[in-house]
Amino acid sequence: MKAYNLTPEQESKLIDDEFADLLAGYLASNHRKKVDIIERAFKFARAAHYGVRRRSGEPYILHPIAVAKIASREIGLGSTSICAALLHDVVEDTEYTVEDIERQFGKKIAEIVAGLTKISGGIFGDRASAQAENFRKLLLTMSQDIRVVLIKMADRLHNMRTLGSMAPNKQYKIAGETLYIYAPLAHRLGLFGIKTELEDLSFKYEHPEEYARIASLLKGSEEKREMVYNNFATPIHQRLAAMGLTYEAKARVKSVYSIWRKMETKRIPFDEVYDLYAMRIIFDPPQGVGEKEMCYRIYAALTDLYTPHPERIRDWVTVPKANGYQALHVTLMGPDGNWIEVQIRSRRMDEIAEKGFAAHWKYKIGGGEAEEESELTVWLRTIKDILDDPNPNAIDFLDTLKLNLFSSEIVVFTPKGELLTLPAGATVLDVAYTLHSEIGNHCIAGKVNHKLVPLSQKLNSGDQVEVLTSQSQSPKAEWMSFLSTAKAKTRLRKELRREQQPHIEEGKKIFDKFLEDNNITLNNDVITKILGCYQVNSREELFLKLGTGEASIDDYLNVNTSSRAKSLVSRLFKLGFVGKVKNVRKRKTADEKTVNISTPAEINTKEVYVLRDDGTERNFTLADCCRPIPGDDVMGFLNYDGQVEIHALTCPHAQKLKASHGDRLLAVKWDRVDRDFIANIRIEGIDRHGILQELTGMISSALEIDIRRLNIEAKGEVFTCDLDVRVTNTRQVDALCSKVIKINGVRRADRVK
Repeated sequence: MKAYNLTPEQESKLIDDEFADLLAGYLASNHRKKVDIIERAFKFARAAHYGVRRRSGEPYILHPIAVAKIASREIGLGSTSICAALLHDVVEDTEYTVEDIERQFGKKIAEIVAGLTKISGGIFGDRASAQAENFRKLLLTMSQDIRVVLIKMADRLHNMRTLGSMAPNKQYKIAGETLYIYAPLAHRLGLFGIKTELEDLSFKYEHPEEYARIASLLKGSEEKREMVYNNFATPIHQRLAAMGLTYEAKARVKSVYSIWRKMETKRIPFDEVYDLYAMRIIFDPPQGVGEKEMCYRIYAALTDLYTPHPERIRDWVTVPKANGYQALHVTLMGPDGNWIEVQIRSRRMDEIAEKGFAAHWKYKIGGGEAEEESELTVWLRTIKDILDDPNPNAIDFLDTLKLNLFSSEIVVFTPKGELLTLPAGATVLDVAYTLHSEIGNHCIAGKVNHKLVPLSQKLNSGDQVEVLTSQSQSPKAEWMSFLSTAKAKTRLRKELRREQQPHIEEGKKIFDKFLEDNNITLNNDVITKILGCYQVNSREELFLKLGTGEASIDDYLNVNTSSRAKSLVSRLFKLGFVGKVKNVRKRKTADEKTVNISTPAEINTKEVYVLRDDGTERNFTLADCCRPIPGDDVMGFLNYDGQVEIHALTCPHAQKLKASHGDRLLAVKWDRVDRDFIANIRIEGIDRHGILQELTGMISSALEIDIRRLNIEAKGEVFTCDLDVRVTNTRQVDALCSKVIKINGVRRADRVK
């Protein structure tokens, strides 16, 4: 029964029952029982949200109760966090202030609530980046109390669980930023269960058909998987029982999203995803036996039974991940010839793996406390490095955040044996700046494992790295492309800014004088448009271009007119920022014919935008970064030219847009599109005489598809063929690949997205 179908009495009982369930879970935990303050927080929030409903129609108070349940049961937080979760929307959505919360519930709860409250405006300077501003504020507050971001995770998880009631463009925005920021952040916090659910829910809303297809394939293969697992697990159970070990063993099935990601990145069908499941062994260490020693005893027992994969052993017991994760992973060849991963961890390791940093507080015993606090301190210090940039750009901020907090990690060593943990892709220059800004500024090269390498050399885990410097060396702007770490980028940017400051100040004078001379006042939207015209990310970059003479204030004005101000305002008007006009622009299509791009004067972002193209005029433009075709899962973005720009939902640039420019997103659907598009097809197989002729003949003659480009390469007995073909939609691509795969010798044929 839905809440909006209930009588007031039934609704009241439902709310009371949900809160009672929250309390029951809390009382069953090992936290100190502070029921009184939780009850007061509930009554306060219930009164504050009285009469307010969610989009689904249910009473709003059910949302904070649900968030508090997740924080308590799924993350393992205590009374302070439960109270903050119950109150987390009060300041944002009602007349109450943070000061009111502090008077009622104390400073700590008020600080957490303040950290969870969204803000308007901010240092990024434009409304389109409000989401990035909120991420920034969240992280700033988190550096003082990690519980802020843990409760935010609970809030985001419940929003995703109830996303079906939102408008389509809001679903794209929320699912997109969840996949881009919150799921990786949950991973970094060690909340693996929450991370997996966030990924699956995001995928479900962005690609509903693909989600349903993979879920169905998983269900259909369940019986076979169970049989394979049982054959593999039975000898292991017998061996562990003979060791007298108290343990729990279970199968962990790969999530729908991770299966899809593997299929996409490796370009393989579902049937070829062999590691659909893993085995997890969770043990209680016997008296007098350390956890690490027990992990290796179990490892030895398993490798007596099955052959291990030599390149797939991961020891995170000796060197834990930055989020505190510890386990020993080994991949074994099962009796049926399939590789199966086994994760070996103690009960303590398992709880930390499932509940992340929240579980650390439970295990502050003996010598563990300093180590655990150190892990958290190092992680928060990395965040501080990212936040230290005094003039951040929203997209750069999100990129740096994602790169440093969410990427895979490598461990390298200095010549003195000091261990450095860096994001995958880190270079010699990253190490130099990590050690000291002056070492980075004067770095000329490095020695990796005693071999001389350039400062752009990417490092591998286990490398020994020595940095070579010279006082004659000075930082260069192109170094930025060599760097992966926030600390290095921030230190290099500060040094470059110090050198560029005179030019920046000169450019600002030129720009301000132009505005003053022509009596022009610009708002943030118009400034954003100007930055887009000059293809820069910040005012500082624009001023630098003007100050160095690389760009002119006349670049986007008609200098032949007597009034420059009139020209500027006229241009901005045409681009849709000082008024609403129909925007028509000519663009070359795949077949090099000219087409008019026509954008409606008014667009309702809450409605689904229908994509049309009659052969001479279309109401959208295709993004050059991904070039989607009809049938692809796509989204719309109101670009800086006032046009509806179409991106594939899987496009990396689209993921950034969803995470940072949510108010410009559109839910879209393909309608009548009378035009051909270019699709790139990759074909692989065993080379033989005449196969190319057979391939091209089938595509051009039997399928009547035009080939626009073809490149074939053979190495030994294997060939790879890349071709661009002209198609009308994805169904035509699927039909082509299905036909080609039947040709003798072809092993794989699919579209490269």
